[in-house]
Amino acid sequence: MAIGGTLSVGLVGLKAFTVTMQAFISPGLPYFSIIGLPDTSLSEARERVKSACQASGFPWPQTRVTVNLSPASMPKRGSSYDLAIAAAVLCAAGTIPHESLLSTVVVGEVNLDGTVLPVNGLLPILLHAREQGIERVIVPQANMDEAGLIDGLDTLGVRHVGELIEMMGGEASYRLPDEPTGQVATTDGAPSMVVPSAGDMSEVVGQEYAKWAMEVAAAGGHHLLMTGPPGSGKTMLASRMPGIMCPLTESEQLEVATIRSLCGTLPAYGISDVPPFEAPHHTSSTPALVGGGSGVAMPGAITKAHRGVLFMDEAPEFSARSLQTLREPLESGYVAVSRSKGTAYYPASFQLVMAANPCPCGMSYGTGERCSCTEREQQRYFARLSGPILDRIDIQVEVPPVSRILLDRDMLEPRPSSADIRARVIEARKTARERFSGMGWTCNAQASGSWMREHLSRKALEPVNEALETQRLSLRGADRAMRLAWTLADLKGLSSPGRDEVTQGIALRTHV
Repeated sequence: MAIGGTLSVGLVGLKAFTVTMQAFISPGLPYFSIIGLPDTSLSEARERVKSACQASGFPWPQTRVTVNLSPASMPKRGSSYDLAIAAAVLCAAGTIPHESLLSTVVVGEVNLDGTVLPVNGLLPILLHAREQGIERVIVPQANMDEAGLIDGLDTLGVRHVGELIEMMGGEASYRLPDEPTGQVATTDGAPSMVVPSAGDMSEVVGQEYAKWAMEVAAAGGHHLLMTGPPGSGKTMLASRMPGIMCPLTESEQLEVATIRSLCGTLPAYGISDVPPFEAPHHTSSTPALVGGGSGVAMPGAITKAHRGVLFMDEAPEFSARSLQTLREPLESGYVAVSRSKGTAYYPASFQLVMAANPCPCGMSYGTGERCSCTEREQQRYFARLSGPILDRIDIQVEVPPVSRILLDRDMLEPRPSSADIRARVIEARKTARERFSGMGWTCNAQASGSWMREHLSRKALEPVNEALETQRLSLRGADRAMRLAWTLADLKGLSSPGRDEVTQGIALRTHV
């Protein structure tokens, strides 16, 4: 009885699990089967692996070949198991020594000519291997840059199944194809490219109040809604939000890179301390926002925006169902997407930035003389942003049209740059982290309402009680106003907010 084996790693969402790969070559009519709950693409690995092994000079056994993927109860999907299946069969046939790969993780897709192709989701696979104490991992050569991000592993890259055979002490006969001249392709087939800079805040003309509101949002981790006519600068302001936010810590960078690795976009971004920025179109479906797909759901826009900004331009144009799906992630910081083959849990701790016109035609501002919408149309348009959604948005500001252009040479003080604002944001965040040390919070937006109420003076709490009595605020809104007050105090260098900061916090919440 000839049995060969190796290890691989499967993914359900971002959760990884070890897969033990065993191949059994037994007497019988020629047949190649893969068992252990494979999906369609994995079942098709039979033809890819068989052809790839033969292209390496290995005579495929003219008997029965069975490959088992354990644990059999966990669904396995995708083509990243191809190379491990080939390695297990080669071990069973004696082409590779039987003991050489028993404690090695093997990952990669194979082509019919034996070449090894890159895979998505390598970063969470490598992190899992390191956590399990596995020291050696064999990956596609094209994934070696990504593999180099993880320390503590002996990572080997291969370009061909024949290279794997030779690396393990066997003999192979193969020919490597010519090196590709194109760029690395992303999941949709488009070439990867460096994401351009979003620009600097100093390029935005006017809108000083909106800039200040964005600074408060970045300093405290607060969600933001901007309303104003077309062309007033809402999208321009939102696109510059990552430039004024705190740089990502090393652990946060790894979280973002892991998500991008799973989505196949890591080559386009690399490891960066700039928070991600996602701006889905208003026609995006609910699965595109939350995550979806057959079998096990893939990440959506809210997961891709983890540790960064989710910008929803023309927010009232999004479907009501899509907007309602944001409610739970805004509170919990994660999303659970259930499909037929399992539930995937994805992180979704993002800052929501929304932009909206005041009415369908966009001209209902000032005196409203240019607006052609009826009062009913205006009410129905903005009512698409339901009360529960608006209640979860900390800052709600108007962005009026710019009435005058001032040249730089005519200004008494230069416009603040993103770097200037970012320095103040970093200092305010540092103050909040020190205050919440040991509580598990990193910014004011995460602090509990009970803590906020306990640490406010009676005088500072008076405006909140007045707003509750007049029903300007709900209890959730009152807590969020107090969080804003603490952020304003941090930006001013105060030890705690006073009545003025609390009043400003309420004004920022109820401006729209």
